[in-house]
Amino acid sequence: MPQVPQPGLDRIVEVPGHPLVVGIGPRRADLVAHTAAEWARASGAPLYFAYADASRVPEEEFADGTVRHVGIDPDADDDWQRTEQELRDWLQSLNLPVAWEFRYLAGRADRALTHLARAVDACAIVVGARRPHSARFGMNRSVGQSLARHQHRPVIAVPLEVVDWKLQ
Repeated sequence: MPQVPQPGLDRIVEVPGHPLVVGIGPRRADLVAHTAAEWARASGAPLYFAYADASRVPEEEFADGTVRHVGIDPDADDDWQRTEQELRDWLQSLNLPVAWEFRYLAGRADRALTHLARAVDACAIVVGARRPHSARFGMNRSVGQSLARHQHRPVIAVPLEVVDWKLQ
């Protein structure tokens, strides 16, 4: 069995000039986008926003991080272009103070974001973090947790919902 490369000093991607990959979801968390933009502005790094559509699978992955994808269900409504345009419009409406690109990806979000991060040689991946609402959370880890366990880049988790420990 081949040895899996582990995180280490030799695998650190320098921050200056290397992009951040930002995972966005259908809830369109403005806070995630603005936080990533501030990190990018401070580091001089470009941003790659990405949405991974779980109803589609990658057919071919390209060196620039884009993918050609197909629907899982051939009878389903193939409305991905509308979703892509809505996400682009939302990002445009935020008037972020940095340059950014958008990638519409396919499949599992953690794998799709990892592929994009490798393709653009990202220094980190930014995702939103919500508190778990289900007892099943232990079995179904968040995208951020999965990324932190299955690839070597740092994961920046932007808190979107917190619990006041004083009230617990």
